[in-house]
Amino acid sequence: GKTTLLRIIAGLSEPSEGERRLSLASAGGDRMPRGRVGFVFQDPTLMPWSTVVDNVLLPFRLARRVGPDERGRVGAEIRAVGLAGFERAYPHQLSGGMRMRVSIARALVTDPDLLLLDEPFAALDEITRTALNEDLLRLWESRGTTVVFVTHSVFESVYLSTRIAVMTRRPGRIAADLPVGLPQPRERDLRTSANYAAVCATVSNELARAMAGAKE
Repeated sequence: GKTTLLRIIAGLSEPSEGERRLSLASAGGDRMPRGRVGFVFQDPTLMPWSTVVDNVLLPFRLARRVGPDERGRVGAEIRAVGLAGFERAYPHQLSGGMRMRVSIARALVTDPDLLLLDEPFAALDEITRTALNEDLLRLWESRGTTVVFVTHSVFESVYLSTRIAVMTRRPGRIAADLPVGLPQPRERDLRTSANYAAVCATVSNELARAMAGAKE
């Protein structure tokens, strides 16, 4: 359900019923123009034979638009995700967290209006996951890009989000739409605050209701 929803938003799949409406799309359109959507999958999906630079450059190669400006953009994104000095490294030389940073840089290199992330940190250890949470927040706060982030972690969803949609199991339905209401910018000590704990409890309760309803 959640991955299917992201694919429909991105225009990679068509809805079996209903319609897709995107306020970021061109007037009267139901899909985003090419290059205006960035997609980060659960697996980094990097080309193992290509360096970090060439992996991030891929969207421009596919668009047959590779010049000094595009290469400059690639370098800027690599630095933005904290991989300066690894430009010529290959995926097998990188840790799991570093490979995910390459994937994020590739999704951001076209300066998309909409960034979709499908459980990108699920396979990472807690320390790496926390660090990438912080980096993603920093990137979002500096750019203002609309982000749709799929996660199974209540704590991650509350820390990263301004709004949370709780989905049921198959068939996937939106069971709750919750404003987070925590202050921006997010600071790491927010995770130990009473307000954060209260929002996490609310989301956990809504998730439990959604799962209970799905079993009936």
